[in-house]
Amino acid sequence: MSEISNVVPADTPVATPMTTLMANAIRALAMDAVQAANSGHPGAPMGMADIAVALWSRHLSHNPANPHWFNRDRFVLSNGHGSMLQYALLHLTGYDLPISELKNFRKLHSKTAGHPEVDVTPGVETTTGPLGQGLANAVGMALAEKLLAAEFNRPGHDIVDHHTYVFMGDGCLMEGISHEACALAGAWKLNKLVAIYDDNGISIDGQVAPWYIDDVAARFIAYGWNVVDKVDGHDIEVVDAAIEEALKSETRPTLIICKTVIGKGSPNRGGTSKAHGEALGAEEIALTRKALGWDHAPFEVPADIYAAWNAKEAGAMAEGEWTAEFNAYEAAHPDLAKEFHRRMIGELPTNFAEIAADAVAAAHDKAETVASRKASQIALEAFTAALPEMLGGSADLTGSNLTNTKSTPSLRFGDQGQVMTTEGRIGRHINYGVREFGMAAIMNGIALHGGYIPYGGTFLTFSDYSRNAIRMAALMKRRVVHVFTHDSIGLGEDGPTHQSVEHAASLRLIPGLDVWRPADTTETTVAWTMALVQKHRPSALLLSRQNLPYLPKVDADVITQGAYILAEPSEVGINKKAQVVLMATGSEVHLALQAQEALAKLKIAARVVSVPSTNVFDRQSESYKVQVLPRNVPRIAIEAGVTDFWWKYRVDAVIGLDRFGESAPAPDLFRFFDITADNIVAVARKVVGK
Repeated sequence: MSEISNVVPADTPVATPMTTLMANAIRALAMDAVQAANSGHPGAPMGMADIAVALWSRHLSHNPANPHWFNRDRFVLSNGHGSMLQYALLHLTGYDLPISELKNFRKLHSKTAGHPEVDVTPGVETTTGPLGQGLANAVGMALAEKLLAAEFNRPGHDIVDHHTYVFMGDGCLMEGISHEACALAGAWKLNKLVAIYDDNGISIDGQVAPWYIDDVAARFIAYGWNVVDKVDGHDIEVVDAAIEEALKSETRPTLIICKTVIGKGSPNRGGTSKAHGEALGAEEIALTRKALGWDHAPFEVPADIYAAWNAKEAGAMAEGEWTAEFNAYEAAHPDLAKEFHRRMIGELPTNFAEIAADAVAAAHDKAETVASRKASQIALEAFTAALPEMLGGSADLTGSNLTNTKSTPSLRFGDQGQVMTTEGRIGRHINYGVREFGMAAIMNGIALHGGYIPYGGTFLTFSDYSRNAIRMAALMKRRVVHVFTHDSIGLGEDGPTHQSVEHAASLRLIPGLDVWRPADTTETTVAWTMALVQKHRPSALLLSRQNLPYLPKVDADVITQGAYILAEPSEVGINKKAQVVLMATGSEVHLALQAQEALAKLKIAARVVSVPSTNVFDRQSESYKVQVLPRNVPRIAIEAGVTDFWWKYRVDAVIGLDRFGESAPAPDLFRFFDITADNIVAVARKVVGK
């Protein structure tokens, strides 16, 4: 068990005038930008300015001229409402973020949004704002660094060797996701993760003491972290010493607890909730300038302070040294270097199309009747064997989600923090424990870091726990794959708490997320293929617990369109144009086929359209959509879930359920809720007037 270290050297020198000026430049830019926008959070940047000086000017390895240099340290601002802290740092150290962008803070189309956004602001590693998720992202980044180092480093060639730093506040630690992610960080012995806690004791509602009494140090020691406590967050030398101690840790992540004053420097608002989420006001800013001895105009920073902050030369040197090291590595291990480069740019192997085609063909040829969760595992066997970047896991439901394969041994760590191997292979299947939200946000961090394609499983009904992290993956356009099994009332006896009825429709509403609900082994394999090729889009696969019959099909390629014609009336002996279109997903597609045969006996021509992904179908050309869903032909949607979603397709009827389920065997439930071929026939007859 770790002991708390109190880093308060008796002979700590007083901060030099320049370091004080460097910190005050952050404070001034933060209060000026928030005032100009009349919106924002000046308190955190002003309170953490000295901490930022210690980290960014003395420890953080980064290159403003190349924000994507691979071996840079990762910096995450988990308390993303303090975004002006990060924007000020990026501007001052030399990133492509001119002062005009700080003046446009929170303005339309600026690079300085209200909360940091990856791919919008150069140097921002992840989009933060929903508290606690940045911390979880940082855990994912640190895990990716550790695994890549174990996989690619060779004696004398440590090409993967960087740290992940995260700033966070009380709100991040109050959010339950912090417990999920930090417990895992301790279990994984992520010694290159350094979290710096801004312990200012203030939140929007005021002093946190009445409702937040956690012994944070003891809590993190219990997680297996190294804790550096009682650090004066306004003494740059003390913070510097704390970071130095953190960097010595060999088997544990480190938490540095810094006591600070929110809104440091503001005479009347410092230390109060008034500094948290609103502009200080012109009068208070004038008083703050006087108190800080900052006699410069708004957004004005003297040249000598810019020079002190400028990190371009040090960054270029650090990247140059690494490039030389990588060149030596490439000479010694050319195949590894080539593979490392491919993985880090996120490209699939050049033969992936062939791999995918073979997997789809195998599914089609075998025509197995299995649950789509099992179909997913069959597909994963092929893909994980061919793609070493696939890093899977499950939230304590591996035997149900079936996310493990022969190529993905369980991830384990030794007593000294080393990544263990099984038959020479590092673990690629993560036991996340019952931590759905933490898992989802950690996967986002893994994807952001690069080098791996993360996927993780749980029951679909528990996607509610993960939802905000799923949304963040879509917002950030990152390739993360969620495997959601037990996707409907078809799971049976576990009852309404576990039966997903609204979740498919709800997930489809997230912009940028591809939701797949495949009906058989071939559709499931295609869904996995599409999830893997979508470099800038997350996916969710909704999979059944119960077995599903294989659906005969002529062309598997059309599945990639999201919806396709599975069976025409001619295939059941009706040689005329369709009088009704039966649209169905997942476990209900075979019911539509049964109904099509029954309708044929009544001389009613029905087309069956399988719709494994509405999101993908919606992106197709209008001509293709009309080809699949012809105008002026009645449509019926069939899905064992809520019905409202389907009216967007101008259907004439929806067969589903707008209530929670029941506890009973699956066949009984489908009959009870009238999701049957007989009911489809009855509804179709009404729709066509026969």
